[in-house]
Parts: sequence; structure tokens; C-alpha cells
Amino acid sequence: MAELPSPRLAVAMAVALALLVLLAADAAVPVKNPLLNICMDAKHHKHKPGPEGKLHDQCSPWKDNACCTANTSSEAHKDQSNLYNFNWNHCGVMPPKCKRHFIQDTCLYECSPNLGPWIDQVDSSWRRERILHVPLCKEDCEEWWKDCKDALTCKENWHKGWNWATGTNRCPWGSMCRPFSEVFPRPKDLCEKIWSNSYKYSPEHRGSGRCIQMWFDPAQGNPNVAVARYYAWEKTCSPAQGEKAAPERDQAARALPWSALALLPLALVLLPEVAGGCGIPRMGVPVAAL
Repeated sequence: MAELPSPRLAVAMAVALALLVLLAADAAVPVKNPLLNICMDAKHHKHKPGPEGKLHDQCSPWKDNACCTANTSSEAHKDQSNLYNFNWNHCGVMPPKCKRHFIQDTCLYECSPNLGPWIDQVDSSWRRERILHVPLCKEDCEEWWKDCKDALTCKENWHKGWNWATGTNRCPWGSMCRPFSEVFPRPKDLCEKIWSNSYKYSPEHRGSGRCIQMWFDPAQGNPNVAVARYYAWEKTCSPAQGEKAAPERDQAARALPWSALALLPLALVLLPEVAGGCGIPRMGVPVAAL
């Protein structure tokens, strides 16, 4: 004869089942993670991502859902565009194979709606937000460095320290033009230093779901959507992000029906093994998503 579950376990199972039913009924009102599908508050970004009829050349992969306009995408391809009056050719003409990486970098920055987990507040005259420590895929950093190692530059950090006396960036007085391979000895140095740690060199590979790609085939879908989703929930659940995560948890709690909220404490008391922090509990429902 099969052993009957204990009364405590039976009650726990009933509460958990009721909670799941209530959550399923409320699924028609999904909770939006504020770190996903957003545009940063910067000089040329749209307020919200959305489709664009046509984006220029290397920015075209984002045309279905972009934070940039068609005009911004076109300007991103110019040697000295009106976006920031920045001149790629400050140490002679930059080789095309190198320049294409900087254009793609600009397209990612201006157009991607998948950089939310790495948006950071700044006090600047031209933007209120920037990206910080975006994990760029190993291949992207290494190909960037390989194609630019023989190009010339006079600065390690391109965000600041230029001579802007003529209205465009020129090398600071006394600086020397040197090969990228001397200024940036490793791919990691290039990715992390050139834009004040906007990027972080990731050991993860393209397609891993754990790093952002500058290059992707839109016909295969945007792989950065899944990457942003992974890091958004990781950031929400990280103890170090407790204060930032609290508003998101509150928003999620407000979206639950009152009956589910009443049952949730009891379910967690009766089923401690189910409460797996911010991970995926055994019943298969992400606690962070509740």
C-alpha cells in the first residue's frame, strides 16, 4: 500500500497548486522588466525602441526594433559625422577593415535596445546615461583588435583628452601616433580602455547567450535579446543590486492578484525547498518573475 503524504506536505502541495493556478490566470498581465527593450537617455537615442523603415548599411540589423533613426544610422558611417564631430582619421586614414568595427560599435551603441542591464547614470552635458562593462563576445574583441592592430592612434581613451580647438578631435599637443598594437597590446585592452570601460572583454563565445555581439545576421534573429534577458534577471537577483532590484520586485508584487499574495508566504513556509532565491525553483516557476 502506497504511503500517504503527511498532512503538512499535503497542505503545502495544495497551496502551491492554488498559487500556480492563480499565477496562470494572471499571466495575461505580464510584468515588464525595466532593464529590457529600452533606449538609454543619450544625445541621439529615441525615447523608446521601435521599427525603422530602413537603417543604413551596418546598422540595418536593428531595423525591426531600434533606438536609432535612419539619419543617425547614416551619420554613423561617415568619416566625420554630425553625431559627435569625431574624426576616425586623426592619425592618418584609418584602414577600411578597421573602420568597419568602429562603425559597427557605433551602430550597437546608437541602435541596440538590448543594453539595459549595463546602462549607468552619468552627469554629462550631452547625455544622462551611458553603458558600462557590456560583456562583448571574445570573437568581437579579437577581430576588432586583429583588423586594427596596424592602424594608428595617439590615445588610449577616446572618450576624453582630445584637442577640440578646431571643433573636431585632434591629438593632444605632444602626443605621438603609434600602432594600435602598441597602444592596446591585447584585444582586452582595446575593448575595455578605448571607451572608458563601456565594454568588458568576455571569455564567452558568440552564440553562448552570455555575451553581446556587435555582429549578427538579422535573418537568424537578434542574439542579444536573450543575453540582455539573462543579465537583467541576474542583476535583479544579485545581492549587490538589492536597492536597484527592489522597485522591480515591488512592481512584480503589485501585479500579482491579492489571493496569490495571501498564499505566497504560506507556500514559502511550507515548501522551503521550493524557495530557491532568485533561481528556478523545482516547480519550474522563476521566483524572480513572480
